[in-house]
Amino acid sequence: MSSNLTKGKKTVEILHVITGLETGGAQVMLSKLVSHMDGSQFKNRVVSLAGKDPSGKEIEACGIEVVDLGMRRGVPNPLGVWKLRNLICRTRPDIVQTWLYHADLVGALAAKLAGDFPVAWNIRNSNLEPGKSKRMTILTAMTCAKLSGMLADHIICCSEISAKIHEVLGYQRQKMRVIPNGFDPDKFKPDHALRKSLRGELGIGLETLLIGMPARFDPQKDHYNLVRAASRLLQEGRDIMFLLCGEGVDWNNKVLRSWIEDAGLKKNFFLLGLRNDMRRVMAALDVLAFSSAYGEAFPQVIGEAMACGVPCVATDVGDSAYIVGDTGRIVPPEDPAALAKALGTLAFMGREARLSLGKAARERIKERFDLSKVVRRYEDFYLKIGA
Repeated sequence: MSSNLTKGKKTVEILHVITGLETGGAQVMLSKLVSHMDGSQFKNRVVSLAGKDPSGKEIEACGIEVVDLGMRRGVPNPLGVWKLRNLICRTRPDIVQTWLYHADLVGALAAKLAGDFPVAWNIRNSNLEPGKSKRMTILTAMTCAKLSGMLADHIICCSEISAKIHEVLGYQRQKMRVIPNGFDPDKFKPDHALRKSLRGELGIGLETLLIGMPARFDPQKDHYNLVRAASRLLQEGRDIMFLLCGEGVDWNNKVLRSWIEDAGLKKNFFLLGLRNDMRRVMAALDVLAFSSAYGEAFPQVIGEAMACGVPCVATDVGDSAYIVGDTGRIVPPEDPAALAKALGTLAFMGREARLSLGKAARERIKERFDLSKVVRRYEDFYLKIGA
């Protein structure tokens, strides 16, 4: 196959294939990437295997085409592979960039059926836990591992730990490179007006200690760990409030609600559901809690909070410890006592000390994970393999 560049085109055309465009870390990074790339050098098109909402609308608002193949989640569909193959044949991209295991497999198969199109996988997980991770996800990841030598030309990992873990699984290490998630410090930053606005919505004062965890309701995120840590922390009689938000995180969630009510903590929790104003949420927090048990690679919410000057307490999963550095606290997963102690340390250290830690967190994001630098690494990679 001759690439579009050899036909005299000035742009590198990239077809991004992702499992779905619901709210999630991969979807957020894809949206940030395609909306910040140099439009004079690159043309992006996005294909979702299953659904366009809500991230697809954000991408379309940037003038980028989004195609929904209409496949059912978790249901293998050869017709979907063939539809994607036909789309690749019609658009003839220079690169097929896939995101998440199912899209890695489907996208690579379609690209090979269409011809000799360069395929780059994008791995967004670290470890997969039998009995906790979905069986189909584990099966797909293991299938990709066995076929990575044949189907993938390049493999991007969003964290160092995910590269190491997937090498052990059988992915071809020589094809891997690590490109971390990036964050826009001009968008995510300390903002007193936003802090005041959200706290006014919640009906709490500016001085009330507010600990937050934005995360969908999923065993991986381990909300139970956070509730147990909150119970320990609040036994000290301190005035602390907890803000939880994300898909399935509202008072209609009977499981989450029972955990909170059984602990006698309902008056201390706000459950806000899915939000589209994460800048306001982050700006309102004093401390970010991240209680995941497994599977994380490079958590978006930690970087967004740090960019907003919010110090973080995170479990030691994925690259969380590397992201946080010495600007917060890292604790073992599934250890509510350790989580409570670390949250208490940051919450009660005093406002000035906490602000100083938050300032250091923001500087760490600007220095190591600035979005413009991360986008440039993707662009350099695409120029190298798309030419």
